[in-house]
Amino acid sequence: MNACVMPDPSGFFEIRFESIGGLGAHAAGQILARAAVLKMNLNGSHFSSYGSEKKGSVIRSYVRLGAADKPIRTSAPIDSPDVIVVFHGALLKQDITIAGMKDSGTLIYCGAPDEIPEMLEGVPAGARVIRIDATNIALEELSRPNAVLLGTLTAAVPFLDADIVLNALTEKFAKRNPQAAASNERAFKRGAQEFELLEGIGKGSGDLPVIRPSPILGYETAPIGGVIPYSGNMVSNDLSTSRTGWMPLFTDEECIHCGLCATVCPDFCLVWNHQQINGDLPQVRLKGIDYQYCKGCMRCIETCPTEAMTRVTETPGLADQLRVPLYSHGAPKPRGKKGRRKWPQKTTPSCRIPRKRITRAESYFNPKTSSAETRRQPGLRGTLDFT
Repeated sequence: MNACVMPDPSGFFEIRFESIGGLGAHAAGQILARAAVLKMNLNGSHFSSYGSEKKGSVIRSYVRLGAADKPIRTSAPIDSPDVIVVFHGALLKQDITIAGMKDSGTLIYCGAPDEIPEMLEGVPAGARVIRIDATNIALEELSRPNAVLLGTLTAAVPFLDADIVLNALTEKFAKRNPQAAASNERAFKRGAQEFELLEGIGKGSGDLPVIRPSPILGYETAPIGGVIPYSGNMVSNDLSTSRTGWMPLFTDEECIHCGLCATVCPDFCLVWNHQQINGDLPQVRLKGIDYQYCKGCMRCIETCPTEAMTRVTETPGLADQLRVPLYSHGAPKPRGKKGRRKWPQKTTPSCRIPRKRITRAESYFNPKTSSAETRRQPGLRGTLDFT
């Protein structure tokens, strides 16, 4: 067993993985902790925190390492880590992603070359910022981003033996899938070599404050009768973090507007409208995709009979450039004094129909339903756009 000298033998070295479900953060934490305990003569613990077990949901994985003679007697989440590893660049839009970062810490984030999110200005000035294009490397090597980021982590943290961590990664997949083990090895080595150390990015002063998320309502703050005064957040949701390097591309010239893609889209991110062609009655036509609600499941591509939907590599800014907003008036405005949303008073065209509950499928293809009216129905998002 190899001896390992930590930066501070009297304390712990803590690592926090910020990721979404499907990118392998939990597996990366397991591999790293196992390698440290079994091969590096360290004490270690690993645990993850996540909600629903599905692709796209936020997950945090924690690795706490200590010297062999220093027992670990806590399983509390790591609020002030020495290293933060961000598996998806979109997570940097949230303050909690880099919360608790030390002025002497290290931030490793997944990003394309020359991509520097504005959020990084809040990073402490004394911290190291490392960028690695883990998504594209994983796609090229037929691997996962976790293998790439593990390689970058071992290169950034000297006391972590890269060979030991790579062997632990290989052993996990060697028996089940030898091809995957070879792909992971190539991705790991590229991650250890192709990262960029960014200088002068952070402008913050001192350690960042800790943010501990807590529920809005609890047993002390819940309204009488169990009433939930807050409506759903379907409109404000951002599913773009669920995409892992690929996105659907819509080509209007190839589309026959059959609607098969709408029947399989789980998030109703397709935007439809009515167009009057050759003086006939208005016909339903597909206008585009609102990538804010697209998680990249590619079901529309599998269903399209004319290849109007194709899969392309997602490059920085491409989704924003091609996005067709599902809501012509944008996201809901803040609540008024009485707790009611301030929706636009007029829409185009103006339609007055009896208020009734309309299913999502009906809202796509019912020419008599205005987008504003369907938005007033609870639990609906996929609507027609008359603009």
